[in-house]
Amino acid sequence: MGIRIVIADDQAMVRAGLRMVVESDPGMEVVGEAADGREAVAVARRTRPDIVLMDISMPRLDGLSAAKELLETPSPPKIITLTTFDTDENLYAALRAGTSGFLLKVSPPEQLLDAIKVVHAGEALLDPAVTSRVIATFAGRADPTPSPMLGELTPRELEVLRLLARGLTNAEIAGELYVGEATVKTHVARVLMKLSLRDRAQAVVFAYETGVVRPGAV
Repeated sequence: MGIRIVIADDQAMVRAGLRMVVESDPGMEVVGEAADGREAVAVARRTRPDIVLMDISMPRLDGLSAAKELLETPSPPKIITLTTFDTDENLYAALRAGTSGFLLKVSPPEQLLDAIKVVHAGEALLDPAVTSRVIATFAGRADPTPSPMLGELTPRELEVLRLLARGLTNAEIAGELYVGEATVKTHVARVLMKLSLRDRAQAVVFAYETGVVRPGAV
């Protein structure tokens, strides 16, 4: 079965372009479209896609609010937010909403297809360059608030969380800790499960908000 996708954007031409790109990959299928956030929620609930490509700026209900609403449903889809503006504010808001990816509409078609595959595989679309932007955003926020959930982590899992927050890949974490990639994957899965986090993007947000990692200390 291919990857099921809903496209939500208030511009018909943008939706048509995204559909054309997505359906150029035989492993993907567009199962619905929406012209605003409220419709996006309704279409996604009806079609139960794997991924929603969600524009941030839409009428009736903006993309971030629609994403939050969908992510609170049982077995929610993964959300990749799309925007015209490459700003820290949009990036931070998307991560805070719990989305798994952040992509500019001007990104090349192959980057969109790769993003869909990455997010569908359970990873977050968050590379080290983006992570540094997140850190800069957090630097201006209030003091972090420790979470009692951190007590559930072993010392090694806490170390893995710190490395995740630096934007390291599993291979890079394995190199830092002198362990195999399979071991790192197990640690990452346990960290996400114990902290009730969906993916690595949420792990980065959690790490900075709770003071596990602080801006300038990475």
